[in-house]
Amino acid sequence: MVYVSVGELKKKGISLLDDAIGDQEGAIITVRGRSKYVIMDMNTYNRFREYELEAALIETRKDLAEGHFLEESVEDHISRITNEV
Repeated sequence: MVYVSVGELKKKGISLLDDAIGDQEGAIITVRGRSKYVIMDMNTYNRFREYELEAALIETRKDLAEGHFLEESVEDHISRITNEV
């Protein structure tokens, strides 16, 4: 990943991000020398979201296989989660 300072970004704008990202998967925006933000194109972001959803699905299937779930009515569920807060 490429590092871009916030000062450079202020001066050059979105064209700097287009150049920085180029063929890479993203760029890191630094503020006062520290990594603060990650910028990526939509295709990379969508792939990242798919990975997150796949990981959640794997975790859910594991929970189901291990019996870590509750069966309850909608009313009981709402009551339980509002009382936990």
